[in-house]
Amino acid sequence: MDGAADSGTAGAAAAAAKWRTDASRAFQYYLDRSTPHATGRWVGTLAVAAIYGLRVYLVQGFYIVTYGLGIYLLNLLIGFLSPMVDPEAHAASSDGPALPTRGSDEFKPFIRRLPEFKFWYAITKAFLIAFVMTFFSVFDVPVFWPILLCYWVVLFVLTMKRQIVHMIKYKYVPFSIGKQKYGGKKSAGSSSSKD
Repeated sequence: MDGAADSGTAGAAAAAAKWRTDASRAFQYYLDRSTPHATGRWVGTLAVAAIYGLRVYLVQGFYIVTYGLGIYLLNLLIGFLSPMVDPEAHAASSDGPALPTRGSDEFKPFIRRLPEFKFWYAITKAFLIAFVMTFFSVFDVPVFWPILLCYWVVLFVLTMKRQIVHMIKYKYVPFSIGKQKYGGKKSAGSSSSKD
């Protein structure tokens, strides 16, 4: 009798594992398909953030969850604005600026520590988790929210000031807005003039 129960349990576990694998594959497929559609992804994230904000406003609570979300988003923003290789650590290891002597020393474009897609995915996931947390009263700790807001604003200003000073000191801009773009070679047909 135990053998039949064990085989039934094993069959259910195998079915659950197969369903989990199929669901994971489907999720990854749609996540990969969304990669080139940055504007649509961010519009969706703004909608999720608006729904979360509306939920917190209507419930009039969960300020600790929102504060934790704000700190996490600030951490993600710093990773998004920071270069992959910290110039401060690189400058400390060398004796100062020098001409490139190897191919690996040549100029490399700005590469983010946290790429845009991972930045978007982490923000969206954070808002969704925070939204789910608003349905559990254990996370609704009573606090005086203006103090948390003031503390977060001060933390944001000090952190961004430090980041901007770092950008100015090491002369990097993490955005491509205003940077010169090269169109490449034009085809012979498009450059010919009309007679």
